[in-house]
Amino acid sequence: MSQESPRWNVLKFGGTSVSSVKHWATIADVLRRRMDEGYRPVVVHSALSGVTTALEAVAEAALERGHAPLIAEIDARHDALAADLGLSDTAGELLAAARAELREVAEGIALVGELTPRTRARLLALGERMATRLGAAYLNAQGVPTTWFDARDFMTSRAGRAGNESASYLSAECSAAADDELVTLFQGTEGIPLTQGFVARNEDGETVVLGRGGSDTAAAYIAGKLSAERLEIWTDVPGMFSADPRVVPSARLLRQLDYREAQEIATTGSKVLHPRCVPAMRERNIPVHVFSTVMPEIDGTVIRLGAAEGPAQLKAISCKKSILLVSMETVGMWHEVGFLAKAFTAFSRFGLSIDLVSTSETNVTVSLDEEANVLEAETLEGLMDELGEICRASIIRSCAAVSLVGRRIRGLLHRLGPALEVFEQQRIHLLSQAASDLNLTVVVDEDQADRLVRLLHAQLIAQSGSSEVFGPSWEQLQPTEAERPARRVRWWERKREELLERLGDDDSAYVYDLETVDERLASLKALEPVDRVLYAMKANSNVEILDRVRAAGMGFECVSPGELDRVLERYPDIERSDILFTPNFAPRREYEYGLELGVQVTLDSSYPLRSWPDTFGNAQLFLRIDPGVGRGHHDKVRTAGAQAKFGIPLFELEEVAGLARAAGARVVGVHAHAGSGILTPEHWEQVAETLAEAAEHFPDVTTLDLGGGLGVPEKPAQDPLDLEKVAAGLTQVKERNPGKSLWIEPGRFVVAESGVILARVTQTKGKGETRYVGIATGMNSLIRPALYGSYHEIVNLTRLDEERTQRVNVVGPICETGDTLGLDRLLPPTEEGDVLLIANAGAYGIVMSSHYNLREPAVQKYL
Repeated sequence: MSQESPRWNVLKFGGTSVSSVKHWATIADVLRRRMDEGYRPVVVHSALSGVTTALEAVAEAALERGHAPLIAEIDARHDALAADLGLSDTAGELLAAARAELREVAEGIALVGELTPRTRARLLALGERMATRLGAAYLNAQGVPTTWFDARDFMTSRAGRAGNESASYLSAECSAAADDELVTLFQGTEGIPLTQGFVARNEDGETVVLGRGGSDTAAAYIAGKLSAERLEIWTDVPGMFSADPRVVPSARLLRQLDYREAQEIATTGSKVLHPRCVPAMRERNIPVHVFSTVMPEIDGTVIRLGAAEGPAQLKAISCKKSILLVSMETVGMWHEVGFLAKAFTAFSRFGLSIDLVSTSETNVTVSLDEEANVLEAETLEGLMDELGEICRASIIRSCAAVSLVGRRIRGLLHRLGPALEVFEQQRIHLLSQAASDLNLTVVVDEDQADRLVRLLHAQLIAQSGSSEVFGPSWEQLQPTEAERPARRVRWWERKREELLERLGDDDSAYVYDLETVDERLASLKALEPVDRVLYAMKANSNVEILDRVRAAGMGFECVSPGELDRVLERYPDIERSDILFTPNFAPRREYEYGLELGVQVTLDSSYPLRSWPDTFGNAQLFLRIDPGVGRGHHDKVRTAGAQAKFGIPLFELEEVAGLARAAGARVVGVHAHAGSGILTPEHWEQVAETLAEAAEHFPDVTTLDLGGGLGVPEKPAQDPLDLEKVAAGLTQVKERNPGKSLWIEPGRFVVAESGVILARVTQTKGKGETRYVGIATGMNSLIRPALYGSYHEIVNLTRLDEERTQRVNVVGPICETGDTLGLDRLLPPTEEGDVLLIANAGAYGIVMSSHYNLREPAVQKYL
């Protein structure tokens, strides 16, 4: 290897890639191969997965002196990885300096009661410093000589944005200009230089960070400074795709892209590559290769000069959420010289970077990306005040930008026309066609974005044949059953023959496995810190399911008088305290009915106490609180936050406390439900802490009701919710809040996986490259795909063991374009009479069914 002119190859490894010993073994193998190929590798890597978010939480908790448990969790994460890597004996010494600084900074925040951008940056930078110490030590132990470097010694940020201190510390930018000093520094070291992404220093020597995804950018800066031969980005997916595979499993691997196309896809929503890393590589003509530590054998995506030659071609449907629009309206701008200059000067003064712009004679609307801007409330208030001097300005929140990305988009408009009908019933806030002719972007309500992406991808990209551009789909890249690590076999795989027999002569049926229901109930009973489990019966009010719940000793959460009546008719001797009644925007008589029955009534807003105080005299009430942030597997099932109709906002609690006292009511419980299908174990601990704070307004509160939302895997590759971690978090909550009972209200978790729909294939047909498989029931039995764009796994139960080679749309017999149960699904060659199975249909399936078109929904059966 020539010391005079090394063939520099910069490799960046993301948080998922550096968080397990399995992936570290892959990293070591990759580095050995690169050295064998004649390269001089340089490693840039991120903090462990989730640690940057955990450090954010430490910063906020320190303001309330609650940081110690969170720091202990961060320590435990690193200690566990060190043990897996065989570094237990040296981890304490390796991490001592960073750990001491973490505690020092957190204590400083707690002492002064202030969190500045400068302090936050210093805290966030520690994740990379700890992780890279472990990474360098592991590689050396594996015989891969490595030298650790502090990125702040050679990465200096440019001057920050005027008027935006936060951005200068938390979203800093550096230069990728050639740097002979860095070449000399790295060339003079033994083995592989290893350093941090995300971290740099400013001209005053203070620590700054490069913003989310900054490790990609840092790697690009370093590659530019070294005039590297190539840059490799290693992540958890094997390249860039034609859509987000988590939303569209049929998304196609993009084999090669031009720099401008890759930047456009990254800018419009792809999380694989940070958009700021591409321009630096384009300027230096350094190719970028995107690989996966999960699938290291896949060639991935190469981004290089000249890859965009050829005719007009659509390459991706991208989506960027958390978009904020600023609308500026005034008749005075028509023919006025300098209006835009004045408006844009205001954005610049507050350090805000504008993304999209749409203009008319009386209105200019622009978008701000929350990832590219630090959108603090104070900044936005100041912007609105300044804009208010020249126009009527307003903010539109919770938007998403759906973009069609490719080359020469204007040349494709005639082909895009029919597909754009998917926007017919949508509220369109902004439409933009890029001057670069690389994208067409439509800004819509955020809760519609995933559904639109699926529909557009199905119509415009999914059926494209393999080419130099499009590789295999995400589904096709997944391991075969023979290759897949041992996993839990779904009950319907084990009971395939029973299911086919149970369908009998019917063309369609819901079939419930009651054994699975019992298993889910048992797992909930095993949650030691939970004092009471109430089944949210709106998920499925089938009496066979209710009987299982009651036999397990659990109560019921009801949302209507009809649900109350069913429970009381079925179980007349039930303790009324085992029934929680939570109506929403209901008439006065429903609250009176619940109180007459003696069940526990929950108020969802301040309106009932303010308008009907005499109804609640001497009542013991629960209050449903809006924790401010919603979560879930789809935006339509996120039931908290400003865009959701549920719950009392935190800022109203003091007023509600006064209304309750005036009415003579006692608030004995506070309740929250942020959404459905949540798979992050920390969520319920966070909700519990929010409720504990809310309970301080109500001295009689004895119960914190955390709601439901416990998720189940939607797709085969997803991991189930870790209930042990849920229990561990709630145990800590109980220790911090003695005397408080914890309740939960699962619905979907209990029944979703237990229920499937079986339906016979009625017809198959092809229209061009698109193939359809029709089945005997549709949105009259399962409306969730049409209503929410929800994903349900679909298999051919008749041919369960056959190879899946055909990509099809699964549709029903209802006379509606939206009667689609699954888009772009891989099935084996399917024929009339085969039985398809639609999984996870036990919750919000039959209860939302209808007789639309006067077609009977699927019948219900049991195993």
